[in-house]
Amino acid sequence: MMQQLDLFGGEPQQAPAKPASAAQPGKDKDGAVPAEPLPVKGKKRGRKSLKELAGDPHVIQELEKMTLDKQYYSISEVAGMFRVNTSLVRYWENEFDILQPKKNRKGDRLFRQEDIQNLKLIYHLLRERKYTIEGAKQKLREDKRVASRNFEMIKSLQKVRQFLTELKDQL
Repeated sequence: MMQQLDLFGGEPQQAPAKPASAAQPGKDKDGAVPAEPLPVKGKKRGRKSLKELAGDPHVIQELEKMTLDKQYYSISEVAGMFRVNTSLVRYWENEFDILQPKKNRKGDRLFRQEDIQNLKLIYHLLRERKYTIEGAKQKLREDKRVASRNFEMIKSLQKVRQFLTELKDQL
């Protein structure tokens, strides 16, 4: 038993004993078993792990199949193309000098096709080649032409690989 001190000069008093049901593991103080949280179906909140990102099909390959028929794209359309949040696209805009989308009077970002090409290059460096932000900046600063040429070669080699695997499957 625990003793409590009386702050007003009286004798120490005994603390009331806890009920026996509260001492049982898995039960609350009323003796009832608490309800377990329901499992969440569907989306998982937060940032995707690298394993989840690796399981996704390559976004760049899907973008190559997509035809860019509009002159300007909103930030939500661009974020949907790359399967990222709009906040990440805004962050990349602040970090990389090559991204310069137009803004209308309201302040909405309007991405041109050249901005989307630059975003493909940034996405490739950050998500597929696993560069850090600083590493990708340095790579683009050193020579953007070499980085974009390497990116174009990788895309063409991936197309050849895809063609050969389709050819192999037909045999």
